[in-house]
Amino acid sequence: MKKISLFFILILILVLGACNSNTEDATEGSADDGEAVSGSGAIDHGVKDKGVGFSMTGDSIEEVEGVPAEEKDEILAVFKTYINTFNEQDVDGYLATLSKKSERIDLVDEREKLKEVFEVSELTRETSDETIVKYSENEAHVFAKMKTSEKQISSGLKLDATGRQVTVFSKDDGEWKVASIHYVGDQEK
Repeated sequence: MKKISLFFILILILVLGACNSNTEDATEGSADDGEAVSGSGAIDHGVKDKGVGFSMTGDSIEEVEGVPAEEKDEILAVFKTYINTFNEQDVDGYLATLSKKSERIDLVDEREKLKEVFEVSELTRETSDETIVKYSENEAHVFAKMKTSEKQISSGLKLDATGRQVTVFSKDDGEWKVASIHYVGDQEK
């Protein structure tokens, strides 16, 4: 049973850290940061110091002021597409939401990781409390509470994990794209 749980945790780390595939630069929310998905380590990761739009601690999330309505709609629509295409295992659709200019995302590597994960698991993400917590003309940070459900295809074993994620968007040729993610899993009670 312990091996199976470890399998699920490793798959979850792979998927949630996939947007940070450049291991030289990727330290937050990646398999390289030493953080288990269960959140058994430090909650903050120093994220506030690294430019993400909020601290990972506390329950109060405040929407940033001054986001033009049209921009807000576009950012949240891309976030929704990012989640939906992942849930539908639409690899091409999912990759289309990712920034080609990101220093943290290798689209070829991302495609391979997604195919590997989708071959062995059925994964879904449910989000709530989607909030733009940081905004400028060329960058936006969307906070969301996230529940990830995974079912191992070969055994039928299931795992649910919850956490908080900040998805960093950048403007690529005038379109909002996912540039990186920062995820912290909730500690089990």
